Amino acid sequence: MEYFSTRSPDAHRLAFPQLTDREREVLGLLAEGLDNQMIAGRLGLSGKTVRNHCSNIFAKLQVADRSQAIVRAREAGLGERRPE
Repeated sequence: MEYFSTRSPDAHRLAFPQLTDREREVLGLLAEGLDNQMIAGRLGLSGKTVRNHCSNIFAKLQVADRSQAIVRAREAGLGERRPE
């Protein structure tokens, strides 16, 4: 049962094959609840670059806004809070 209940390491990649690795990384951080500035700081990017990634993600996932993208990401298993 454990085999079927755990996701493979590539599960996130398979969930959103249209996204680049960086876009998938940004989407995961969005799903964790981080805002653009926090994502920029975490990834060492400018705020403008994060906004561009978000726009690309929304277009590729065919969602209207951040909240819809987060729902899609969480349904796919992204954004699960990790124990600190």
